[in-house]
Amino acid sequence: MDVGRIRVSRRSALAAGAAGIAGAGGLAGGTASAEPPRHIRVRGLREPVELIEDRYGVPHLYARNEDDVFLAQGFNAARVRLFQIDLWRRRGLGRLSEVLGPDYVAQDRATRLFLYRGDMAAEWARYSPDARRIATRFTAGINAYVDWLDAHPDRLPEEFGLLGYRPARWEPEDVVRIRSHGLTRNLTGEVERARVACAAGPDADLVRQGLQPDHRVTVPEGFDPCALPEDVLDVFELATRNVEFTDGAIRTTAPRDRANEGSNNWVVSGRRTATGRPVLANDPHRAYAAPSLRYLAHLSAPGLDVIGAGEPALPGISIGHNGTVAFGLTIFPVDQEDLYVYALDPADPRRYRYRDGWERMTVLRERVPVAGEKDHTVELAFTRHGPVIRTDERRGLAYAVRTAWLEPGMSPYFGSVAYMRARTFREFTEAMRNWGAPTENQIYADTAGNIGWVPGGLAPRRADYDGLLPVPGDGRYEWDGFHSGDDLPRSLNPAEGFIATANQFNLPPEYRDMRLGYEWTNPFRHQRITEVLTKQHRHTVADSRALQNDQLSIPARRLTALLTGLDSRDPGLRRALRLLRGWDAVESADSAAAALFEVWLSQHLGPGFVRAAVPKAAGIIKDADTLVLLGELENPGRWLPDVPARDRLLLDTLRTAHTQLSERLGRDESAWQWGRLHHTLFAHPASAALDHDDRLRFDVGPFPRGGSPDTVNQSSYRTTDYRQTNGPSFRMILDVGNWDSSLAINTPGQSGTPTDPHYRDLATPWRKGDYFPLAYTREAVERVAERRVVLWPG
Repeated sequence: MDVGRIRVSRRSALAAGAAGIAGAGGLAGGTASAEPPRHIRVRGLREPVELIEDRYGVPHLYARNEDDVFLAQGFNAARVRLFQIDLWRRRGLGRLSEVLGPDYVAQDRATRLFLYRGDMAAEWARYSPDARRIATRFTAGINAYVDWLDAHPDRLPEEFGLLGYRPARWEPEDVVRIRSHGLTRNLTGEVERARVACAAGPDADLVRQGLQPDHRVTVPEGFDPCALPEDVLDVFELATRNVEFTDGAIRTTAPRDRANEGSNNWVVSGRRTATGRPVLANDPHRAYAAPSLRYLAHLSAPGLDVIGAGEPALPGISIGHNGTVAFGLTIFPVDQEDLYVYALDPADPRRYRYRDGWERMTVLRERVPVAGEKDHTVELAFTRHGPVIRTDERRGLAYAVRTAWLEPGMSPYFGSVAYMRARTFREFTEAMRNWGAPTENQIYADTAGNIGWVPGGLAPRRADYDGLLPVPGDGRYEWDGFHSGDDLPRSLNPAEGFIATANQFNLPPEYRDMRLGYEWTNPFRHQRITEVLTKQHRHTVADSRALQNDQLSIPARRLTALLTGLDSRDPGLRRALRLLRGWDAVESADSAAAALFEVWLSQHLGPGFVRAAVPKAAGIIKDADTLVLLGELENPGRWLPDVPARDRLLLDTLRTAHTQLSERLGRDESAWQWGRLHHTLFAHPASAALDHDDRLRFDVGPFPRGGSPDTVNQSSYRTTDYRQTNGPSFRMILDVGNWDSSLAINTPGQSGTPTDPHYRDLATPWRKGDYFPLAYTREAVERVAERRVVLWPG
């Protein structure tokens, strides 16, 4: 396919696709005014399934058996998110070139290095006894919708017309073989730390990334941090990137910023709520896109009645409740990756040193179908530890990734098919025993009044090293298997009456010698959550709603306190000091002080601290760890010589920040607003290939945005343009036991079809901090029903 012709053919493709979808009415996510077909024949169903889509775009699927409810879930996922899940599958399997041409061969090769290639019987067994059956029925549902499109080609989502290909059919194994979309760590951290260690020694890296618990990093024997090639991670990053399209070219997005892909959750015991029932709240933080990365659904069949959110390409529900038990997750930052460095045999670069001899790499040759060309053949090399991502022939070195996510049972989020059916805390912890990825803090509540915390994830045992730097692959640094899920901490009904996690360091003291990981998210969101919950003894759903939208910045509160007593003769600096001293540290979108503070911290104070603290690494460390920065500013002596040096740093960097903001927003500080800089845009993957008018249809936003990476209402952003990169696109608050009083939001909308009102209808409520009722009982669902379809065996 000639990608340079996308724009030439786009208009007709978009028009045809839009017309087809509108004609499909409710079935293909068309306009609300179109009456949907009431009866649809679906291949593979055994009995009829009723699909009720409510006014917020949430599908409620009522089946007479579990097999049919999972098939209907797959059919419905394809109905509303077909382009999204088809692109997910093609990217994850390394099948992009097949439809998009030779520009994608390198990415396909990279992705194939990280496919699961192990024993499939062991793989299915790690999830649940019926995991394969569930995946089989779910993918049969996707395929049934693709079959339906064959009979109704005018209903094909318009992106396929734009890009000139058709959706593929799925195999059950596609659900679990794809691993490269998961949130794992710390490969990139190892490489960044090695670069700093080369320039200024390993201690200097503590300015970039503080370690918890306190730990002194030493360079492993046999590893030279200055030998790492600049492009050592190129293949890995290519394998884990999403896809975007541009006019006349194809490109991939920048790698995910894993450090900021966190979440918040908390659960409050009935002893501390106004109703006597637990309240459970969760807001995962993921990259922003249109459509959303998560999808809400309700699956109801004899023995199963679960509602909540999941990944649209996977069966089951990973965040929600089943009428008895409620569950929500955040990242629990276990270190599941290591970079291994090998000395190559000078006589044969396919052999590497291992212990006292040489081992041969396993080399696979695979055909990659390429649109418009003959198939390409790619080579995939593997050591005993994992895929080879770089060979440095000049130095005689090779680099391979050892990662837990290539072990059985590591398909991200698919393990939820086990715990979503739990009825007690014991059953829930048993289901979490084999949880692989992502590593999670699961919080729990049930209708008996219990609350709990169950972390999970496949954690390597590293006996003789810490996993913080690359290591030689010659046998000196090996994993001694994995910790069992039972080795991890648990908590049931704590005395505090609530549990909160926000990716912070939360290992109890007796677990800190397990070497689970040292790179945890800074504690500011957790501190604010705990600060609020501790003061509330009659907590309500409304209180959780306010807390999820809270934009108070603890770093701002601590930093502005340091400005007390400082002054300057410079008029601009004096105005800056006055603005920040009178501020309540709430980073609302209309706040002038928030605009100044964030520009100061991210572009001036943080980088200025790096230059002062570790000048040799200033060209490598782009910004300082905020927790380390605050600790040194409050108690100088390790990285800064004394208080006067600290004060000079504060004033000098605040002056330059004020000058920059004056140039950007004008000299009238009363007109400054954080939201004039900081904004949210939910961009469609094909957005850059569209003209202005079509981009307005596919993209949602931009919107002014408040908050920061350190507020509960998390809002990480690029410092180049202040565009938000990720945050809480999905939020949920569960009133445990009175389920119809629960709330949810999923922005920009539930649908993946731009012509469907549910494509963007939740964006405005989301930005205002609003929610919709998450109807669960049949009576409540009927009150908000909007579209009805009966799926018949066909």
